[in-house]
Amino acid sequence: MPFSPAQSTAIAHVAANAARLSADCTTIFDFGETAWREYRSAAWYVDRLRSEGFEVEAGSGGMPTAFCAEWSNGPGPVVGMYAEYDAVPANCQAARPERAPRDGLGYAAGGHTDPHSGLGMSGLGGLLATKAAMQAHGITGGLRFMGEPAEKVRGSKPIHAAAGYYDGLAGMLSFHPFYMLPLCNTVRWDTHCGAAYSMIFRFICDEAHLWGATDGAPIPQSHSDVRAPGANDALIQMYQSGRFLRDSMLSHQGGWSISEAILSTGQATADNLPATLAEIQYMMRVPTVAMAERVSGQLMQAAEAAAALTGCRVERHWVCKSRPGLANHAMAALVWDQMQAVGAPIWDKAAKDVMRQVQRNCGVTPMTDPILPACEALIAPQEAEAILRRDLAPSQINSTSDDYTDMCWHAPTARFYVARPALRGGPYPAWAMNALGGIPATIDPMVQTAAKVLAASALRLLEDADARHAAMEEFRSRKAESDIPPLCDYPPPIQFKWPEYVETARGRDWHIPSV
Repeated sequence: MPFSPAQSTAIAHVAANAARLSADCTTIFDFGETAWREYRSAAWYVDRLRSEGFEVEAGSGGMPTAFCAEWSNGPGPVVGMYAEYDAVPANCQAARPERAPRDGLGYAAGGHTDPHSGLGMSGLGGLLATKAAMQAHGITGGLRFMGEPAEKVRGSKPIHAAAGYYDGLAGMLSFHPFYMLPLCNTVRWDTHCGAAYSMIFRFICDEAHLWGATDGAPIPQSHSDVRAPGANDALIQMYQSGRFLRDSMLSHQGGWSISEAILSTGQATADNLPATLAEIQYMMRVPTVAMAERVSGQLMQAAEAAAALTGCRVERHWVCKSRPGLANHAMAALVWDQMQAVGAPIWDKAAKDVMRQVQRNCGVTPMTDPILPACEALIAPQEAEAILRRDLAPSQINSTSDDYTDMCWHAPTARFYVARPALRGGPYPAWAMNALGGIPATIDPMVQTAAKVLAASALRLLEDADARHAAMEEFRSRKAESDIPPLCDYPPPIQFKWPEYVETARGRDWHIPSV
């Protein structure tokens, strides 16, 4: 289907603003802020959106680094898009073709891996191009642009969903840089991402004197007293129990996983006092909510046992409860039409020269054409679906995890992937992919392509009442078959010791000093 005049205007707008999008993408990449602590990144988006005429609610859903921006060109349908901008601890990488941290930081600092810096800038580019086309062609309706922090811990979208931020949309467009084959330059068809639960177990030893106490016993020398094992021992017991239980909690079917992270400690570093505080976070990725509930229950039992053994009490704090995805073929087909019209991203000679430098610095002989062939080709959603299903049980409906899935239950949603630069051969160290996600020559083709697909898809929804109707009818039908209400029954978990940048006498630094 050829582009409409409005779509052509939007495509031209993205191209005309390529240099600014590139520079802005570099800005967010260099911030490298991690989950729940994306202060500079969120403020940058809020300021920029307000300057573009959007009404912006900063701190949406009670999350300081979230936002909701809205713009209207009169009565009509409203289309949703969004930005993510969180990075990952211990992945600090400069936008250079060799391993190097960003200036003034060590490798332990945050860095963009997927990269969400490019994801967010693609969303902004598509949003502003859609707005420009609506104004130029008198298209009525509105745009809603969400700022979604902490995606790496599946943070904001379940909270936004429960608070109604996705309600009332004619459609939601969800873009992500490609991260696994065959989901590259395509749209998800039937098999959407599954459920994800994440929680923090906080062990607190605040009555250490009662552990092992005997009524009426004299006060002994403090350094020879029986003492509670304390919070560190509780955390170790929990860590080990979780590892031991993995093989028993669920069968080896369904592509499920659990990962853990130790967030903080409360240790008396110069005495023999028990540690008073220790926290461990768990993230599970499972196909169904029922599986998530079963695993969560077993982890809770393990935590209670660890606390009882070590003179602690335990608190469970939820980080996320996200639902599995809901397919919408009408939306997927609409976006696929636009992807075919826009085409796959193409990397020029300058970009491939950079890729060859990365290969050389990874100890790989540089290749004539260093890019993974799939990055420059489209794959039909049904073909990608067939390949994806080869490794899944027929009964498994959902696979892997991403919290865009919470949007699917509130508005017709399409999930699509555009290739980020990926190298042939390998395996390559993580820094190589991270660097290619920040170097303008290598990441700009993805940003440009994704922004064009977003704008063209949004305008198709706004201009084509039949397309909107088909997407909404399918959405309502699928929800009627098996609706899952929001699972979020917890406040934003912003109070924990999430890794972040700090200001010290040494200047701005990561929470683990770089020197």
